[in-house]
Amino acid sequence: MTAIHHSAEAQHVDRVSVPMLDGILGIPLKVLDDGFVRVVDYMGGDASIVQAARVSYGKGTKHTSEDRGLIRYLMRHRHTTPFEMAEIKLHVRVPMDCWRQWIRHRTASVNEYSTRYSVAIDAKQCTPKNMWRSQATDNKQGSFGHIEEELGAALSARETELHDLAKTVYQERLELGVAREQARKDLPLSTYTEAYWKVDLHNLFHFLGLRMEAHAQKEIRDYATVIGEHIVALWCPLAWEAFKDYRLEAQSFSRLELDMLRVMKTGHQEDVIAHAKTIGWWFEPDKNGRVKPHRERDEFIAKAEMLGYKFP
Repeated sequence: MTAIHHSAEAQHVDRVSVPMLDGILGIPLKVLDDGFVRVVDYMGGDASIVQAARVSYGKGTKHTSEDRGLIRYLMRHRHTTPFEMAEIKLHVRVPMDCWRQWIRHRTASVNEYSTRYSVAIDAKQCTPKNMWRSQATDNKQGSFGHIEEELGAALSARETELHDLAKTVYQERLELGVAREQARKDLPLSTYTEAYWKVDLHNLFHFLGLRMEAHAQKEIRDYATVIGEHIVALWCPLAWEAFKDYRLEAQSFSRLELDMLRVMKTGHQEDVIAHAKTIGWWFEPDKNGRVKPHRERDEFIAKAEMLGYKFP
């Protein structure tokens, strides 16, 4: 048995608890048609971030306003390690195609439902007739707008046929004694899986920054939105506010973009065109009046327009 050492230096340590998050522990928050996210456990909160930072900064003040200011300073200046002192464990139910993107975030501890050990979950993510999206013309990996409902209804009907056939074939294989690890190989990517996902707040913010972004696939964006707005916002409200202000809803400008803004501020269009040519951002319109797309330039134009600047 290990002896407990009592000394004048010993201090009682209270576990950080967050009553707002405690109120939803174990409750599944619905996502998509049959998915969910639920909080299993957590460690720390806003207070843990402040506590960790003050190991370096000294005790300082302990008022909420000062805690908020410190957290915002840490976020603004990208001091990340204090945010690693808060962790959360989620139980998620998610379609396999969405999970493929999720699992690319390798900074979490994961334990997933095994279809080698257990029979696959009998649920597939289904697409309503009004939710089939068209391929984006300016983004090879994105979507834009929706396909008309009449065609969408036909697509949804075929989807149901495919799901039913896959389920039948899978069950036939199991009944014939085929190993689960092989019987599963033709299940569609719409099949739901489940996992426990434990991550610290710093890496969770990285996940949310990418997956809540407008260009992320809608399905994983739905999960990220639920995690951010309905879990993190309750768990670490001060850190969540700072994350939204300085990262999620903020804009950054590269050196090239700042240089271009300075030229645009002069109001001399000929100087703007000359500078754009210098940095490779200027293309003459073709015979149809179309200008060659350029990802970096086009992203800058969108940000500049938010500030009231118009690229020629």
